Amino acid sequence: MPVEITWWGHATCTIEDSGVRVLTDPLFVRRFAHLRRRRGEVPPPLAAVAEVVLVSHLHSDHLHLPSLARLAPGSRLVVPSGAVAAVPGLRALRRMRRLHVTEVRPGETVRVGEVRVRAVPALHDGRRLPVGPHRTPALGYVVEGEARTYFAGDTGLFDGMADAVGPVDVALLPVGGWGPYLGHSHLDPARAAEALTRLAPRSAVPVHYGTYWPIGLDGVRPHEFHAPGDEFVRHAARRAPEVAVHLLGHGERVRPEAGR
Repeated sequence: MPVEITWWGHATCTIEDSGVRVLTDPLFVRRFAHLRRRRGEVPPPLAAVAEVVLVSHLHSDHLHLPSLARLAPGSRLVVPSGAVAAVPGLRALRRMRRLHVTEVRPGETVRVGEVRVRAVPALHDGRRLPVGPHRTPALGYVVEGEARTYFAGDTGLFDGMADAVGPVDVALLPVGGWGPYLGHSHLDPARAAEALTRLAPRSAVPVHYGTYWPIGLDGVRPHEFHAPGDEFVRHAARRAPEVAVHLLGHGERVRPEAGR
């Protein structure tokens, strides 16, 4: 069965490969902290069903404890090394929901059924913000089954990116953020298109844009909320025309081309 990708909004995706459902960075709320969901419905209960859940880093829009509390008891959770020590609520959640938590570093792998999940580096501050005495790495993941699907989490471009990630068939790349300005440790549409030239996947899906926005900032650089997906399509067509880009709406799914 071909790999199937569902984008639920922000960095939350379901990757279905070889009979295994993999969920990334679950965020299942309409509002949290200073952010409000401005597009798409909150994902349905089905979105929380997965054999394994991947957390890329400790920022609260990627490791969101109330969303993790929606996982079925006994779910398997893969997090960056040091996450349990850095986020006390994760320890409590592990105990109450009987989650099987595995901490990983870049290069380490976890096998779930017929799928192998490999942690890869990311260029991003992985700490629990606003402060955090424990430093943990920000990660991406490559899900290897019938296809090799790269979930980048949050990252900027970095030297050796292609070697660190390895060959991939499908790339789920962040192309925006949740605010009007992005730093160097994020991908905007142009930098995400540059990532395509380095990674050379067969297919790509833009994520991490057009979902959450700070309350009260609707009029501040609104194109940074609305435009990144379309801009990525344009940049990718120019920089990496051989890559099939799938622009999804919230809750939409696709079976991208993913041959070996």
